[in-house]
Amino acid sequence: MNKRMVFYTLGLILEIEAAAMLLPAVVSLLYREFDVFGSFMLSVLIVAVLGAALLFLLRKRNRTIYAKEGFVIVSLAWISLALFGALPFIISGQLAPVDAVFEIASGFTTTGASVIGDLGSVSRGLLFWRSATHWIGGMGVLVLMMAILPSDTDGSVHILRAEVPGPTFGKLVPKLRKTALILYLIYIFITFIEIVMLLCGGIGVYESFIYAFGTAGTGGFGLRSNSLTDYSPYVQWVIAAFMIVFGVNFNLYYLVLMGKIRSALKSRELWLYLGIIIASSGIISLHIWSIYRNIGDTVRTSVFQVASIVTTTGYATADFNTWDGVAKGLMFILFFVGGCAGSTAGGIKIARLLLLGKTIRRDLRHMIHPHSVGVVKFEGRRVDDNTLRGVTSFFVLYCVVLAASFLLLSLFEPGVDVETNVTAVMSTLNNVGPGFGRIGPYLGYGFYSPASKIVLSLAMLLGRLEIYPLILLLSPETWKRR
Repeated sequence: MNKRMVFYTLGLILEIEAAAMLLPAVVSLLYREFDVFGSFMLSVLIVAVLGAALLFLLRKRNRTIYAKEGFVIVSLAWISLALFGALPFIISGQLAPVDAVFEIASGFTTTGASVIGDLGSVSRGLLFWRSATHWIGGMGVLVLMMAILPSDTDGSVHILRAEVPGPTFGKLVPKLRKTALILYLIYIFITFIEIVMLLCGGIGVYESFIYAFGTAGTGGFGLRSNSLTDYSPYVQWVIAAFMIVFGVNFNLYYLVLMGKIRSALKSRELWLYLGIIIASSGIISLHIWSIYRNIGDTVRTSVFQVASIVTTTGYATADFNTWDGVAKGLMFILFFVGGCAGSTAGGIKIARLLLLGKTIRRDLRHMIHPHSVGVVKFEGRRVDDNTLRGVTSFFVLYCVVLAASFLLLSLFEPGVDVETNVTAVMSTLNNVGPGFGRIGPYLGYGFYSPASKIVLSLAMLLGRLEIYPLILLLSPETWKRR
């Protein structure tokens, strides 16, 4: 284990986080929230000094990074982001320490689950910061680090492989830093387009940034307790469309930019993703027609809610807690699906579901024809057995984490109904945000005990990092020299 390189990289991440806090500090200053501005500047000082200390003390180092260093760097980076990112909330006194860590962990992991009951009581600077964490966490802070800093490490691909969601990771171009830069430029460009379109809808600059950050990172933090219910149909359609856009594999956007539109449109994952959204929206529309009695409102409401849950964004324009059993049941299933691999969406991912289905079909065929040699292909390419085993083991670990988290939550919260606890674990592990029961789309997680909030915060991190990095962090084998 190259520990010096691990903590040196952690120092870089802390410096990036300190720099990111300067923007919400300026927002606080613009809105004359001088006490909150002071909290941000003190937080910046603490994080920047700690990061600088790690960089200075560990400057002489072996630059090599292997797979286990990549997993450890990603795990420690995301834990540190949540802990130190909570400082402005804690120093300003607006949230208790556990609540602050929960809120920022929810932000960086793009979950959108909140413990804040009255958003009007929180300063604009702090609300801007928690939404900005969505945008930073959506594409990945380590991807950002590689995009903006000169690469001086060997084996940085292991870091991206550990952080970028999906069963596999592929470079867009031969140079890794250029791949990271391309991804972020596409991310910035689409975010900018959404901000412009929201401004055209008549909402202010501050609100446009908040909702663009929440949509781009598929996070879901907003400014109102009833989410987007009170906004105009135009704004709702714009956000629904961009939720779907950010749930698509960013590699496909690169193909489009390179003029390879036909290659992008051949993606089976893309068509399954869009098919799930269209089919689910149609079924739900039929079942909520009796509530709205207007085809425009019915379609918009169903498309918005389906897009929000599939992409794990978590915004809402309706309380789906009140829908009938079929509509709620379908929404429950969508909690597990997630967006495309290589997108900012959470969940299991369409690619994994496709690969799992193909693996099951191959095994069934092998049972009938024992001497046959089954080949699994994805997007026209053969998938190796290591990748297929990884998909299968991910599902096993996913089920174990889901069950263990639910049992812990039931132990800590015996008075909370099963529906609420089950969907709380599902929602945090899949980085969705809202759930059913007491954590519906207009409700929050504030009633949970500190112990339960810690469990749910860990579930968010496990979900965003897709389990393996945090599990390997706790393995003694990981910390051995070789």
